[in-house]
Amino acid sequence: MKFNFKALLAAAGVATFAFSPAHAYDASPAQTKAGSFIGASAGMPPPGIYMFNQIFTYQTNLVGPNAPDHFGRQVNVDVQGFIFVPGWTFLGATYDALIVQPFVQVNLSNPANVNVEGVFNTYIVPIELSWTKIGGTGFAVKTGLGIYLPDGTTQGITGTGNVGAPYWTFQPELALSWLSGGWNLTAFIYDEINTTNSRTNYTTGDIFHVDWTATYTIGKWTLGPVGYFYAQVSDDKCPIGVCTAFHPLGTLTNTSRFQVVGIGGLLEYNFGPATASVWVTQDVYAKASNSAAVAAGLPDGSLISRGLTVFGTLSYALWNPPAPPAAPMFHK
Repeated sequence: MKFNFKALLAAAGVATFAFSPAHAYDASPAQTKAGSFIGASAGMPPPGIYMFNQIFTYQTNLVGPNAPDHFGRQVNVDVQGFIFVPGWTFLGATYDALIVQPFVQVNLSNPANVNVEGVFNTYIVPIELSWTKIGGTGFAVKTGLGIYLPDGTTQGITGTGNVGAPYWTFQPELALSWLSGGWNLTAFIYDEINTTNSRTNYTTGDIFHVDWTATYTIGKWTLGPVGYFYAQVSDDKCPIGVCTAFHPLGTLTNTSRFQVVGIGGLLEYNFGPATASVWVTQDVYAKASNSAAVAAGLPDGSLISRGLTVFGTLSYALWNPPAPPAAPMFHK
């Protein structure tokens, strides 16, 4: 059957491994890869159970005020996700839920070669609500709450030596869409709110994201420009005592704030039973800083990723309820 791939992807929230502030190579503590909701919308597919398989690679250098030359990183991610649309409604909105499991492999080079791979923290969304055709127009709104469970592969005394993270991340989301005349004009807004690392008592600040899509569908093809912006909008926390046992200088040696802008393009084809999509983005602006470190007379060792990402996603229905039987016809 034909279904709305964009509505499926709106729930997909995939993740990328990024060295956390507890790691020697702090390069963006974001749990969700910027651009993960590109192609998404506030729409909703028909009732059923859906699955998506997503892979992406992120080829990047780490940049910052005092970053060494050719400080490279490669991230490869494989994501399996399931979306459940039972057909329930609440306050005029359609309900769905999902579970996503990423698997991640990371290569870091210069000044040290680091290779890690494992299971990333599981991502669940117990509730999403979607309002479509608001006021009889193409305007749609979706809101929900995603949660990263602290169940990924961890390593080392701080728990951040591998791809998992020993803390929870709560991710409220809001999607605003115009879906009419073949257009998908969407801003997908979400914020990562982290709990304290259970081993070090270090807390990463909030990270704000906006992924945007401006695509047009012609027949079975969809294409158009896409992009994203994300930034750390609150400071890290490292209480004196329990946290400073692991971080003697507190937050001064880690990235305090950063901003990244990426742009690219999307191409999608709807096969009917499944939809395949590819999008490519390039970071065109990246800046990281720690003003407190500079004020303390220390070198600013802040780092952030700047590079190229290639996404590929296949989405399809596993099950849809059978259509109700047609009403019998009576003849007089």
